[in-house]
Amino acid sequence: MKTKVKAFGLTAAFCLIGGAASAAECIAPANPGGGWDFTCRQIGKILYDIGAVDTPVQVTNMPGAGGGLAYTTVVNERNDEENLIIAASSATTTRLAQNAYAGMTADQVRFVGAIGADPGVIVVAADSPFQTLGDMVEAIKADPGSVAFAGGSAVGGFDHMKPLMILKEGGFTDITSIKYIGVDGGADAITQTVGGFTQAMTGDMSEVVSFLANGDIRVIAVLTEDRVPGFEDIPTAKEQGYDVVAVNWRGLYVPKGISDAHFEEWAGKLQQVADSEEWAQAMADNGLAPFTLVGGQFQSYVDGLVADINAMSKELGVIQ
Repeated sequence: MKTKVKAFGLTAAFCLIGGAASAAECIAPANPGGGWDFTCRQIGKILYDIGAVDTPVQVTNMPGAGGGLAYTTVVNERNDEENLIIAASSATTTRLAQNAYAGMTADQVRFVGAIGADPGVIVVAADSPFQTLGDMVEAIKADPGSVAFAGGSAVGGFDHMKPLMILKEGGFTDITSIKYIGVDGGADAITQTVGGFTQAMTGDMSEVVSFLANGDIRVIAVLTEDRVPGFEDIPTAKEQGYDVVAVNWRGLYVPKGISDAHFEEWAGKLQQVADSEEWAQAMADNGLAPFTLVGGQFQSYVDGLVADINAMSKELGVIQ
């Protein structure tokens, strides 16, 4: 779908009733440095750089409850704010599918679009004895308590599910014995692992790029069909014998109470970002794969995703 068809007034900022420009705000439901923070800052910057908004987008970090604090705040306190966008991902839909946001449901907001897929990764510290994914899986099978994972989603969230899916593929079924520590964002999860508090980090490529460049960590598996362009030296889980693909889409939701016109306007703006050279460069720099769905198409995708994750979570034993 082309931007010029979807967007309304792409060169103008959203307006208040009196016609004065009002700056957009993007809530990142985690601390600085994680994937949601990346989404807000990159999309927000590009929106301004390409003229889709005429004032810089304000980024607000709101960590807590694996994204639940931000979600609850939007639903209960900011339901009709047309200038508000919120970073979302597969972690968001996972938590909603598992009823982890204190009774909140996916239909209480509107999912406006996704414009990139962040490949899932399994990470160890640079000095870890684990050289391959198989090394880690075999160590866990021998002693389940010997390996603890840190991730940026809460217990039972998408980051938590990634190693469980791998272990299931490896023939390990006692998933409740796996140690997992949920922290607020991928950067915190890497810090736990580099510091030796956990033996591995489960997260997404965009969260680990800078740490990888600094030599602090090693990525022992990427959870994609094929190796990620720009990171060809990192093997997939599939080629190591574990048929697991887990990508984390990067996108936005908006308050449910905004008008259809404003929803479509945000969809158009997000499509414009997706089509930009700036976003193509941001994806290349951060290991993202193209994944563009906006507007009603994306909302339908999310509805199906929530149902699928609910079923998979039950199969994995994460929920009853």
